[in-house]
Amino acid sequence: MRLHPVDGDDPRAVRDALPGALGGARPLALGFAPTADDVVPDGTAVVIATSGSSGVPKRVVLSAAALRASAEATAARIGAGRWTLALPAGYVAGLQVLVRSLVAGTEPILLEGRFRADAFVEATRRAGVDDLYISLVPAQFATLIDAADDPQVLSALRAHRAILVGGQALSDSIRMRAAELRIPLVHTYGSSETSGGCVYDGVPLDGVRIGQVDDELRISGPMLADGYLGDPALTARVFETDARGARWYRTGDRGFIFDGVVEVHGRLDNVIVSGGINISLDRVERIVRTVPGLEQAVVLGMPDERWGEASIIFVASGTGDGEDMFEDARARVAAGIGRHARPVQLEVVPELPMLASGKPDRELLRRMIHEVPPPAGP
Repeated sequence: MRLHPVDGDDPRAVRDALPGALGGARPLALGFAPTADDVVPDGTAVVIATSGSSGVPKRVVLSAAALRASAEATAARIGAGRWTLALPAGYVAGLQVLVRSLVAGTEPILLEGRFRADAFVEATRRAGVDDLYISLVPAQFATLIDAADDPQVLSALRAHRAILVGGQALSDSIRMRAAELRIPLVHTYGSSETSGGCVYDGVPLDGVRIGQVDDELRISGPMLADGYLGDPALTARVFETDARGARWYRTGDRGFIFDGVVEVHGRLDNVIVSGGINISLDRVERIVRTVPGLEQAVVLGMPDERWGEASIIFVASGTGDGEDMFEDARARVAAGIGRHARPVQLEVVPELPMLASGKPDRELLRRMIHEVPPPAGP
């Protein structure tokens, strides 16, 4: 079957094309322009380009059965109702809002333009239903938490039956604030390869199995992608079939499973070697984000003349006193990991570059590192 390109930045176009895609008649290409050689198997609904925050985008093949399985498992866990689309429809989290709406037989509310607290309040008012749901990335949720002193914003947050937040790690301070305000937060874990979030608050959805091989999390279930378009070698490397015939997705994420609850500890490959010691940048970033003003900070590796590699913190301006935040972050990282893991620099930028998916554009920040003056010392 041949793919039909749809503009993922046009939520109405994706919404209108989705019934044909789920029905098997017109599989969609989201986020890229297909060629005549891009032929997909029967049953394909969507091929979706990943955000490419690592600089290497992939084209994930999702069947109608996988997308429906994900939507139905979500409804079984948190209920069905009316969804607000606040994410790009060309990314899996936004796409799934439209799929869930279609499966539930409801009309999604489209929240377009730059995400703002007042727009969220207005969309909630327009919904006019009790069973209201929304899916957000952490930066969007942080915007609402920061504005929650406004009674209208707080009321709109509490009006939702569930607010799904995924796509990246969520800081403990935001989690605690949400709990204090009695906001129905559901933290999700998943990827395009799993048709979106498949683990909610650490608990796999029905039909999802989580395994752990060494430190890597692996996922099996009916919502797994078929593979990567035009890349059979990568498909074979990432999706494995066990002796019983079950397919498993190798997530590349470090994590652990305790009494059936999944804990994710970042990417296995997001590691630098500083002074001969391996340092997980995800772990450093989690600690840095506990510092007031650095809740949305991004930590990346950078070349270091003395240590080989070191870490740098990027943060948007206006979040606090840079020197105080930097020293606090270094002290917390030293206490939590060790002195060898302390970031060597904090770079304040006018604003953090973001991908359309709402995630920080880490690849652009990596390129910016070459423009940053080297630190004076550790």
